[in-house]
Amino acid sequence: MSHDHSSHSTKNIKIAFFLNLFFTGVEFVGGFLTNSVAIMSDALHDLGDSFSLGMAWFLQKFSDKKRTAKFSYGYRRFSLLGAFLNAVVLLVGSIYILIEATARIANPESTSASGMFFLAIFGIAVNGFAAFRTSSGKTMNEKVVSLHLLEDVLGWVAVLVVSVVMIFTNLSILDPILSIGITLYILLGVWKNLKSTVLLFLQATPEDLDLERIERELQKNPAVKNVHDTHIWSLDGENHVLSAHIVVEPESDFEKVRFSLKSTLKKLKINHSTLEIECDGDRCDGVC
Repeated sequence: MSHDHSSHSTKNIKIAFFLNLFFTGVEFVGGFLTNSVAIMSDALHDLGDSFSLGMAWFLQKFSDKKRTAKFSYGYRRFSLLGAFLNAVVLLVGSIYILIEATARIANPESTSASGMFFLAIFGIAVNGFAAFRTSSGKTMNEKVVSLHLLEDVLGWVAVLVVSVVMIFTNLSILDPILSIGITLYILLGVWKNLKSTVLLFLQATPEDLDLERIERELQKNPAVKNVHDTHIWSLDGENHVLSAHIVVEPESDFEKVRFSLKSTLKKLKINHSTLEIECDGDRCDGVC
């Protein structure tokens, strides 16, 4: 990635982060003033997105930073810590909102539908602009951020529709019903992210990789007799690491075989690999 492109990407995510953070504050105040748990639910959703955007900005900013003696793999794994903390915050907040919304279904409270309407218009405009800024992004960070922001736009469209219905029907119960819908949607995402994050922390094989298939692909090399002791893990869900023992014919050109295998691994989305080349039987006399 060129420096200009990286800088442009960082700037877009930075703008989206500050817009989202500012609007999250507006939502919490607006949700309190309109007495709307649906808007408070969306504020919680946006708080989670602000956290994700902040981590994306941080990681984009540090993506060119070299590894250090302390962090030999670099700083990408920090995103997992961010994702875990984000999930915990959203989980606690969602449980609180669900309790509040459930109570309101039993005893509906008066809600300012017109206030919800104007906040929804504002929400669609702010999130729509942020989504537009990141929609042309080339980096994975920008693409994920853009999808998050488009989800927010759709959430605000739902609030807009409900507020219009409430203006004409005065059905206050629609507000907690929408709140529960938004919160359950948040919890579904939290569960998926938390599960993936914990698995990555435990160094499970990444979901998009098949260990046995990778070993079969490596064994297609005519010089390779056997592949064993293979380990695959991921730094952050995107950057995968592999180590394996490769048994080859003694007369093989070891460096050529290693280069060929690493090229195969790169096609399989593994950019960092450590291959231990071993000879078949004892004919190698310990050379490899």
